[in-house]
This record gives sequence, C-alpha cells and structure tokens, in this order.
Amino acid sequence: MKRFINTIKNIWGIKDLRDRILYTLGLILVYRIGSYVIIPGINPSDLGALQSQTQDGVLGLLNMFSGGAFSNASIFALGIMPYITASIVIQLLTMVVPYFMKMQREGESGRNKINQITRWLTVIVTIFQSFAYLANLRNQLQGAHVFNIFGGNDITFMNWVLPISILLTCGTMFVMWLGERITDKGIGNGISLLIMIGIIARLPFALFAEFASRMEDQGGQLVMLFVELIIWLVVIMLCILLVQGTRRIPVQYAKRIVGNKQYGGARQYIPIKVNAAGVMPIIFAQAIMFIPVTIMGFSGNASGKFAQALTNFDGIWYNLIFGFMVIIFTYFYTAVAVNPKQMADDMKRNGGFVPGVKPGKKTEEFFDNILSKVTLPGSIFLAAIAILPAIIRLFGVNSQFAQFYGGTSLLILVGVVLDTLQQIESHLLMRHYDGLTKTGRIKGRGGNY
Repeated sequence: MKRFINTIKNIWGIKDLRDRILYTLGLILVYRIGSYVIIPGINPSDLGALQSQTQDGVLGLLNMFSGGAFSNASIFALGIMPYITASIVIQLLTMVVPYFMKMQREGESGRNKINQITRWLTVIVTIFQSFAYLANLRNQLQGAHVFNIFGGNDITFMNWVLPISILLTCGTMFVMWLGERITDKGIGNGISLLIMIGIIARLPFALFAEFASRMEDQGGQLVMLFVELIIWLVVIMLCILLVQGTRRIPVQYAKRIVGNKQYGGARQYIPIKVNAAGVMPIIFAQAIMFIPVTIMGFSGNASGKFAQALTNFDGIWYNLIFGFMVIIFTYFYTAVAVNPKQMADDMKRNGGFVPGVKPGKKTEEFFDNILSKVTLPGSIFLAAIAILPAIIRLFGVNSQFAQFYGGTSLLILVGVVLDTLQQIESHLLMRHYDGLTKTGRIKGRGGNY
C-alpha cells in the first residue's frame, strides 16, 4: 500500500505526466457527456425497443464499443467503429496493394498520406452506416413520434434523414479527433483508449444486472456471484498471459567497425508473440458469422435446422464454427502481419544470424516454422476466449455480464490497460523513479486496435 501511495505521488510530481493524464481525463469526460446527447427529433422515452435490440449479437457489440451511445441514439451513436473499419481496410491494402506498400515505405510522409486516406474513407463509411442506423432506428420507433429538425411531424429525407446523417458523421469525426488529441498530448493510444472507456462504461450496468438477477433467486446466490467474480479474475489473468506471451529467438550480430566505432558483436533476442494477430481474428470471425444470418433474415428463410444452428449464439454448432474460424483467421492475420522473409532479409542486411541456422532461405524457413508452432497454441487459446461468453451463459450468467468474460471486449480492455500502464511506467523510469511493479517491466500488446 505504501508503494502504491508513493507511486501516485511520483506520478503527480511529474508535471508533464500529470498534465497529460488530466488532459486525457478531460477529453474522456467530453466523450462520455456526448454519448448522452440525443439526436434531434427523438424522445428518449421511446428508445426501449432499440435498447432491447442491442442486448446481444453484433448490435450489442457495437453498443458496448460506443459506451451505450448506440442504444441512446446519441450524436456519438456510431462511435469510433467507422474509423476502425477504415483502418482495417487500409491496413490490409498496405499489405497487398503495391501503391499503398510504397507509401508505407516512404516513412513519415507516407504515413501521413495513409492517415489522410483513412480519414476520408472514414467519412464515406460513416455516411453509409448513418443511413443504415437511421433506417433501423425508424423501424424500432414504430408508433412513436419522430419530429423533423425544422418542426412538425412530416419526416422526409431532406428535413431529417440527411441532416441527422451529417450530424452522426460529424459526431464520429469529432470522436476520431478526440482520439488523435489524446495520442498527441495525452497518455496512451487515444482511439484504443476511447474504445476501452466505452467498454468500461457498460461494466457497472452489467454487474448490477447480474446482481439483480441473482437476488431474484433464492439459496446461495451471493456465493454464486462471488464464484463468478473469482472466475472472471482468473480469465483476466489468462488474457494478460495471452497478450504478453512471447517466444524469444536468440540472434547473434557480427562485429562491424565503421570509422572509430564498433557496432554489433552482441547477442540479442527477437520476440515472437504468441498472439501476434491481437483481437482481429475474433472481429473478422464475428463479421463472417453474421453474414449468413443477415442473408437469411432478408430472405425470410430462418426456420431450417441450419438457420437455427447459425442463429443460436449459445448453441454448440455455432460456437464450434466460430472457434474454428477464429483459429483460421489467427493464422491468416499472423501471416499477413508477420513476414518471415522480411525478418530474415533485415537480419542478414544488418549482419545478424540465428546461431546454428544459415542466413537467407534457411533463416526464413526457421522463422516460418517457429511462427507456425507458436501461433497454434495462441490461436486455440484465442478461440477459447472467444467462445467463453457463450459457455458462461449456459451457467445462468446474465448476457450483459457474460460479454466481459471473453471475446473482443475483455482482450481490448486488458491490452489497452497494459499499454497505458506501460507508457506511465516509461515516464517514471525516464525520470529515475521506481516503476509500477517491484520486478520486471509491464509489457503492452505491442500494437493498437
């Protein structure tokens, strides 16, 4: 306890770190206030159907990422997800399209061009998503009064749909701007931090709902709630191991003398992450799993056994397919994100080699083999975390609280917290203060969502 108090004093005593933390908290407060500002023409008391619709499924995931703004019909209803979608598209393009690959190799100027393209793509994605959101909102508000922004009950494309779509687009761009400001002048990665805040904002409601459901039953329900919390903490610790787990590969660098200086000659280690793909395989798998459900919903053919298996989120067939797709996408995304050939070429160019392995093709095959072996347990572990909420729901846990037992929400929560603590610890160590832990250093996930 004394060490914790001293750490807080050290953090507060560093003016730059204190200003960054206060700046970050201020922008987060603006974001949270905006999530409760309802779009014009909507009566908040008529949003019951929309809030019921966002209890689970893909809409429940979007509502969690937006911190409840989606179900509140807020000006921040679309949150940061359009920017995440655009970033994923651009990230994939930089790996397969030569034009984007060239920009990525141009250094700072290339990254600025890619960021600008990402922003414009975010605007396009947000416009389409805003139209879809308003169409769903009107469908959920059947029988309720929706007023246009110029007064009256006559709702048309020009007096409500188009202005509100522009408003939702501006809301998303403002949230994106908040995230960039946090990254530049605050602490942590702003976009990831806003997603985490949205997830944490739903946690008290989920805990209260679980507590209320347990209180409705009789006979040892408080003990069951305590057991649930213990299991939840164990799952969090396992997620931390998944985020931080690495396999270190020893690399020997040959001595090089340039002028009067000597370079290399020491052994270093290349960390190969157990989960190099992060949370992306779960996001891709969820998106693919919802495609047949959407198609069957439009066709009206949702009564067959196959349709029922794909729409039963707690069913064994749905979760088996979902877990298998997470494993497949983990290998796919790892293969795209980690290039053994580039690693071998860079090492050879800098005079490095793996002891006992010939440089060049043999080193590339060595890295590819190690990557395949390390990715297998990581992908299985990730698939288990992805389907864990469905398993937990089978034991009577409330669906809202079950979402925090795994999947994208818990992995993002753990990863962002570790990254933020790592930045705070770096500021402390840079000024010769003790870190946040007695031994070792906090390791983040090494990437952003």
